[in-house]
Amino acid sequence: MEIRRAKEQDMDGINKLLLQVCLVHHKGRPDLFKYGAKKYTDEQLKDIIYDDNRPIFTAVDEGGTVLGYAFCIFQQHIDNNALTDIKTLYIDDLCVDENIRGKHIGSQLYNYVLSYAKEAGCYNVTLNVWSCNESAMKFYQACGLKPQKVGMETIL
Repeated sequence: MEIRRAKEQDMDGINKLLLQVCLVHHKGRPDLFKYGAKKYTDEQLKDIIYDDNRPIFTAVDEGGTVLGYAFCIFQQHIDNNALTDIKTLYIDDLCVDENIRGKHIGSQLYNYVLSYAKEAGCYNVTLNVWSCNESAMKFYQACGLKPQKVGMETIL
């Protein structure tokens, strides 16, 4: 297995995983997530693949099949009145194909992102996880992540 920056040739594999992620979210929160949708159009995905401020990393096997991905976004609040100007790498989405989970591909992707962020001079790596996604919560806790802030809601 190799972990590298995503390429256009990875789009079909990435799209397959984007559908899996949306289905998990739809099952947990059908009031918020549409069935059968994905987060990005093909045109948006292609643009992100070439955007150095939004790197996507893919775990691929020897044949080039996408096993997992990590969508990332650099964030920094320069000259903000309240926040320091630390550089953060935000993990927008991390997914491993549901058919091959448990083989430590997710933790390898996460560790790759950590190394990439350190080399890029980041202070921290952050992410959000839906509370209805218990397996993701357990995975991130096992990786050593701790809550930074909590989003709350009331449905009217």
